[in-house]
Amino acid sequence: MSKGLEIRLASRPQGLPTMDNFDFVEVEAPQPGDGEVLVRNLVMSVDPYMRGRMNEGKSYVPPFEVGEALQGGAVGEVVSSNAEGYETGDLVLHMLGWRDYAVVPVKHATKVDANVAPPSAYLYVLGMPGMTAYAGLVEVAEQKEGDVVFVSGAAGAVGSLAGQIAKLRGAKKVIGSAGSPEKVKYLLDEVGFDAAFDYHDGPVRKQLKEAAPEGIDVYFDNVGGEHLEAAISAFNDFGRAAECGMISQYNNETPQPGPRNMMMIVQKRLKLRGFIVGDHAHLKDAFVSEVGGWLAEGKISYRETVVEGLRNAPDAFLGLMRGDNTGKMLVKIA
Repeated sequence: MSKGLEIRLASRPQGLPTMDNFDFVEVEAPQPGDGEVLVRNLVMSVDPYMRGRMNEGKSYVPPFEVGEALQGGAVGEVVSSNAEGYETGDLVLHMLGWRDYAVVPVKHATKVDANVAPPSAYLYVLGMPGMTAYAGLVEVAEQKEGDVVFVSGAAGAVGSLAGQIAKLRGAKKVIGSAGSPEKVKYLLDEVGFDAAFDYHDGPVRKQLKEAAPEGIDVYFDNVGGEHLEAAISAFNDFGRAAECGMISQYNNETPQPGPRNMMMIVQKRLKLRGFIVGDHAHLKDAFVSEVGGWLAEGKISYRETVVEGLRNAPDAFLGLMRGDNTGKMLVKIA
């Protein structure tokens, strides 16, 4: 039997995670039972939501267990099948990353076609980040043609797609914030944002007002904190926010003060709605048709930040928390 590496949660982080929170364990490759396939993982995703799963406590998804392998999106090759319709060599998308080998029930696996798009694209443009951007704009923020749209964390996986989808769906103007001059350049030159700024260059409220003197109609929030406060100030009446994430607060050990201008939510009749992509599965066919079509037509640009080797997955995750990535952070396993 083959042996493989799996990465486990060694302890729950206090504040920003460190390498001490991870264990590296060599294990025998498991054997698939009825209705299962053994998958050798090729590429895996690291995502901001994984930080929340490292904490103990009730949330929208169960926490990772100390001493158990971490989980996350991955694409792998079937090396042994005990399920009808799945053969050796098939590529499947599943949620048992952070390991070389995974036994996956086929009811939790999706076949993918490398002739349509590279395997990594099913973890990005055609995967959860793309679906998140699409659902957040189309259904949560109810984006309309002619809207002015602001995206925070815009150089990340979800943000960079949200901006492009907004433009393709008729936004009048798309503005993004990012964490470096290089990322601002990426948004303007490669992704097609109309305006972008580095939030380190001054107060977000001031920079957003300069970028959108006419105000904003939609805010796609990946950051929270100062960005959310700035968006509330910049909103036109009846503005809508899709609250996707608040990465500025993920590693806080104590609660931080909320926006100081909450009364504007009443004055402007704003709608701020948090969402989880899993609640919008009914949009999958529309997402695949619309975004897949744009991808095939070359209308969507995307960039991947790839870390080589499963042992370096914790480094990739910590880099994601620091904002080292442009576009999607991925780990190439094999």
